[in-house]
Amino acid sequence: MTKKPLVRVFLAILLVGLTGLGVIASAAVAAEITSPAKQAYVTDFTTGKVLFSKEAETPMKPASMAKIMTVFVAFQRIAEGQLNMDDKFTVSEKAWKKGGSRTFLEVGSEVSVRELLHGIIVQSGNDAAIVLAEGISGTENAFADEMNFWANKIGMTDTNFRNSTGWPDPDLTTTAKDLNIMATELIRRFPADEYPEFYPVFAKLEYTYNKILQPNRNPLVYGTVGADGLKTGHTEESGYGLVGSAERDGQRVIMVLNGMTSVKQRSAESRRLMDLMFREYKNYRFFDKGQPVDQANVWLGEASKVDLVLDEPLHPLLSYKERRNTKISVQWTDPVSAPITKGDQIGTLTIEMNGESRSLPLLAAQDVAVLGMFDRVAAAIKYLIFGAPVTPVVAR
Repeated sequence: MTKKPLVRVFLAILLVGLTGLGVIASAAVAAEITSPAKQAYVTDFTTGKVLFSKEAETPMKPASMAKIMTVFVAFQRIAEGQLNMDDKFTVSEKAWKKGGSRTFLEVGSEVSVRELLHGIIVQSGNDAAIVLAEGISGTENAFADEMNFWANKIGMTDTNFRNSTGWPDPDLTTTAKDLNIMATELIRRFPADEYPEFYPVFAKLEYTYNKILQPNRNPLVYGTVGADGLKTGHTEESGYGLVGSAERDGQRVIMVLNGMTSVKQRSAESRRLMDLMFREYKNYRFFDKGQPVDQANVWLGEASKVDLVLDEPLHPLLSYKERRNTKISVQWTDPVSAPITKGDQIGTLTIEMNGESRSLPLLAAQDVAVLGMFDRVAAAIKYLIFGAPVTPVVAR
């Protein structure tokens, strides 16, 4: 018997149809992604895949988006047990006098960490950020050192924080890419199911302190599907910026935009671009872990065929254009001789996309025992007569 490699090739369009994901219209054209923002960096949360980038490593000012790191430091202290939501810090005169957006804290009053975090996240309170910084580190300068410690630790290589608020400073600098790293790490490090008092605060639409109600400044949380964070920022030097996140059907997008010209432009562009990301990029469930990809014929086995499966899911994140150009092939030497043990590598699945290929082992999904001597002889004779393996009859 001569064994020949069996190769089967599937176009992504066929796989999409087979897995119930819909039919691709041949006349459709992939989206062209642009933005009026001066800097932009948009990624998929799970894979880190870059969905859109524009001047992402160009130095820029973070403005109040720097407060995300202020919150990050506080979350970390609480997670480590060094700080408690009910701990109270005294409002200093420095914090009380600070201009810009405010929580309207009263000098000399004691404010809980929980209230300060709400003031920073929802109201973008500069006074709340300074009180939190001074309460944790003694001075705002010392707190900025801790901000930079964590920035360096999580890979923000082009960032230097100078204060807890993002207030203009000649030495304050970051990039859109670094802000994306920061937001991604915050969400990953403090999952909402484990820390329900942390990240979910970013999605609150309003917060009242000192009888003053203020709305969340993040436009995404007002109607953009799945939006749950994070923070806006604005100074004359930096323009209007936003770090945003949204999750739909298990897919999360992290977005950083900066350098826009108005609140209106920031609102419209962040909504437009977030929706476009989810339309253009999707996770395609080609095969789940353990789902049969194909079947191989078995030679001289108690079963005539064995299922071929993957040991990991094949759910690539693809743009519309990438999906159309994706090709998957499977290859093995057919038939496969028994005995076969579950987990044995039988062949290979290769997926080609974006000009690159990736190979995954195809494994046997079941054990297949070898036929007894007389059944093997009978099967061999049948093969000689009919020229192909036939389903054996196993004596019981």
